[in-house]
Amino acid sequence: MHTEHHRWHSPALDGKPMDLLVYGHAGAKLFVFPTSMGTYREWPDRRMPQVLGDHLRRGWLQMYCLHHVHDESWYEDWKHPGSRAWRHVQYDNYVRHEVVPFSYARNPNDFIIATGASLGAYDAAVFALRNPDVVRRLVGMSGRYDITKLTGGFSDRTVEMVNPVALAAGPLSAEQYAGLQRMDIIMAVGRTDPALDTNRQLSGILWGRGIGNALREWNGFAHDWPWWEKMIRLYVGGHD
Repeated sequence: MHTEHHRWHSPALDGKPMDLLVYGHAGAKLFVFPTSMGTYREWPDRRMPQVLGDHLRRGWLQMYCLHHVHDESWYEDWKHPGSRAWRHVQYDNYVRHEVVPFSYARNPNDFIIATGASLGAYDAAVFALRNPDVVRRLVGMSGRYDITKLTGGFSDRTVEMVNPVALAAGPLSAEQYAGLQRMDIIMAVGRTDPALDTNRQLSGILWGRGIGNALREWNGFAHDWPWWEKMIRLYVGGHD
């Protein structure tokens, strides 16, 4: 299987070195955001390239395993929540203005899928909701979509810029609205997962604005790799 490792110093992140792994040679581009404090090696270490091996070998998917700035944003607890949120804004700019053009230089396919599990689902949702002009499908697995759960309830304009429920409820340009209506939005979560309420909240906000989405509630907790492997296999090609 074709695999590449890339690293560059990101202008959007003040020169921070960022790594990513690319699997596959063609097809829709799957942008993978790791779980809390995971790395760009998390999905490979979990054998996810093998789980999606048929998609990669046949040129249906090309997988981009991204790194994160969780340790400089939501888990740097001593910082003001607005400052932590701003670091995530910078991270989203890195993905949008550096990773997206990089991916087009390697593969002209314009169908980008954003995915992740747990905090990675949050990252994917922020990227999709902020960039509906480039993201065509969102697959969020066991995601927490109200980031004020990590700010002690605090919110300001900067926090709202990277809070999925606020992004979904906030003002949208005609172009953003059209992009979200076109996007295939899939959220999968366990019925006993503490994040179930924010999944229902985000789904309800979107439906209330005429933006369709598929909320899939799995039996039990469903918040770990055995379930996430099944979820991505089931939903990477679209909602069931």
